[in-house]
Amino acid sequence: MKQENRMRKTNAQPPETFTGIKKRQPDAVAAGYTALLTAMEHVAAEPGLGRGLKGLMKMNQKGGFDCPGCAWPDPDKHRSSLGEYCENGAKALAEEATRKKCDASFFKKYSVEQIASWSDYEIGRSGRVTEPMYLPQGASHYQAITWEEAYQLIGKQLNALPSPHDAIFYTSGRTSNEAAYLYQLFVRMFGTNNLPDCSNMCHESSGSALGATLGLGKGSVTLEDIEIAEVVMILGQNPGTNHPRMLSALQKTKANGGKIITINPLPEAGLIAFRNPQDPLHLLGGKAELTDIFLQVKINSDIFLLKAFMKLLLEAEATHPGKVVDTAFIDKYTTGYQELIADLQQYTVSELCAACGVDEQLVRAAATLLASKKKIIACWAMGLTQHKNSVYTIQEVVNLLLMRGAIGIPGAGTCPVRGHSNVQGDRTMGIYEKPKRSFLDGLKKAFDFEPPYEHGYDVVDAIKAMHAASNKVFIALGGNFLSATPDTEYTAQALRNCALTVHVSTKLNRSHVVHGKEALILPCLGRSEKDLQKTGYQFVSVENSMGIVSSSQGNLEPASTQLRSEPSIVANIAHATLGNKYGVEWLAFADNYDIIRDKIEASIAGFENYNQRVRIPEGFYLPNGPRVRDFSASPNGKANFTVNALPQLDLPKGNYRMMTIRTHDQFNTTIYGLNDRYRGIYNERRVVLINAKDMVEANLVENEVVDLVGMYDGVERRAERFLVVSYDIPQQQVATYFPEANVLVPVDSVAEISNTPTSKSVTISVVKRS
Repeated sequence: MKQENRMRKTNAQPPETFTGIKKRQPDAVAAGYTALLTAMEHVAAEPGLGRGLKGLMKMNQKGGFDCPGCAWPDPDKHRSSLGEYCENGAKALAEEATRKKCDASFFKKYSVEQIASWSDYEIGRSGRVTEPMYLPQGASHYQAITWEEAYQLIGKQLNALPSPHDAIFYTSGRTSNEAAYLYQLFVRMFGTNNLPDCSNMCHESSGSALGATLGLGKGSVTLEDIEIAEVVMILGQNPGTNHPRMLSALQKTKANGGKIITINPLPEAGLIAFRNPQDPLHLLGGKAELTDIFLQVKINSDIFLLKAFMKLLLEAEATHPGKVVDTAFIDKYTTGYQELIADLQQYTVSELCAACGVDEQLVRAAATLLASKKKIIACWAMGLTQHKNSVYTIQEVVNLLLMRGAIGIPGAGTCPVRGHSNVQGDRTMGIYEKPKRSFLDGLKKAFDFEPPYEHGYDVVDAIKAMHAASNKVFIALGGNFLSATPDTEYTAQALRNCALTVHVSTKLNRSHVVHGKEALILPCLGRSEKDLQKTGYQFVSVENSMGIVSSSQGNLEPASTQLRSEPSIVANIAHATLGNKYGVEWLAFADNYDIIRDKIEASIAGFENYNQRVRIPEGFYLPNGPRVRDFSASPNGKANFTVNALPQLDLPKGNYRMMTIRTHDQFNTTIYGLNDRYRGIYNERRVVLINAKDMVEANLVENEVVDLVGMYDGVERRAERFLVVSYDIPQQQVATYFPEANVLVPVDSVAEISNTPTSKSVTISVVKRS
């Protein structure tokens, strides 16, 4: 798709200013006393220790509320009385429970243009939005509006559209099961499947790969499986920052004799060693060594390494017949194995190792470990999912596990580690632009209406549709759409083309200042806050990365009496738009969430006796076929080996492959602070991490100011004013922070099959500023 040159500076991006970089050696150990102290500093600064500690003591506890951060599971049985949270979980609670307020006087004082001139960090620190805010067409300031006026405005705009497909309904992964179910039901009764969500930008590739090969787009392991695994292979993931509680599970893996293989372009402190803040010996300086073998691959070369592993497993099987390849499992449960062998025969181990940039002896050592152990778990995150060939790479992970029979037994299987705390639950509830017919048939039976079967827009398709045509309506249930998506300037223009943009939010973010002709901010309750409706205090439910559904009920007083719950907001929008169409009593759903759960039970498999089982303190597991070697839901009823082509990774001289990463003071688009403590980078985000040899060849020096320039489909994209930082990363590879470098990610560069933006495979040049 041809696009106009988009070089003008706008408020779509953070300001191109520096905040004073400070550096030291990267850490070789994660967490410990420093993490505990940092967490408490954030809590003291935002909600205060009294309110903050009250929330923390209930977070992730049975009968408490689920952390608004990541989707890492809680232990089924014992949970620590000292606290089941990590440093970044405490930061997430501090952000949500803050005493700072964005009320009507705040918006009267600051114009949209002024707010847009602030950094994302400054915008986020403004505080909680406390009442509904409306930006009329042509106005410079948001102004207060009543809830009823806001609902009527949305209903009027939606009903005025020529087609239901002119509306786009985005969802963030922190939305509860109850809110997500109501949302998708409303959208489908409105007449469209335009339900893009944050999964489209992160683990969509995982779902596509796992669904096609194993019959379920979710992981197959439990938390206990990780603790008893003999080998945990971690690919493209930085749990020390993004899922810190995973480190406790890995500590138990090592204590039980398990080994850890880490595969990543960057060495990360959280995978080198871990100081458990709840272990007195660790607080005094002890630590748990984690990684046994570190394979520092080039960006997006994991598929070469995985093929090398399988070549070496076949070599070991030839030497020790019947000891390495699980032929009994393969014959009974799988198909396509002979085609896989034929594919592997065309490569040599040496050339595969050279392509991924890892020493062959290290690769052989890792393969020997994989050949000698049966209980193998593969964990991965966005380091694998955001490339053109991501689905194929993840299918190679499955190939490796199938070869060893390492699926469907204790301590073995697949583990895509999700980000947002209920992103998996939202998909289970039907937040998906390509729903299965069986799901829609369940809605049809439960509500007696004809749902739309035509596929809707995912995130990338939604951006293009808004960019191509004006007067659409965009509604976001949570999230920071602009900062989370690719091609920042293009996406900003897409949002500006809308007749109305609506954001259901807890706090202010950049998406609120890059808006349609009219805009609404609807403030909702956070996870930690009490939810009082007409029939009494309510709870919601969530699903974690391992398929456990549990209740979540806040214990803090809401930041404002004007806040509404997400289920209530969705129900009222639906009522204002559809009225009594199809005989649904939307407002009754808002009064009593048990009614929502009864409808979930009636329409979605696996939720039998939902209202009873969700009240079990530890929650309940959803059915998971691959976990018990049931692959009947796959396209052919078998677990499928696949043949996957290798990507072309050659780079012209002077070009680099860029991946976007998070700092340790960040969760998704939320910026908690300006430090990346584990990587030794402080008080600065506009940096590009680059190999020291590449710096010499390009005549670059430490802290030099450069521009990052990408060229895709004839369109130049430029991210201005970044500081060069020497770092341990393979040559011709660079790393930058998200979302500052999102402007360089082309909207047309996506993964095959999943359509996920290639945020970790961007070809750029580093240009000196004149």
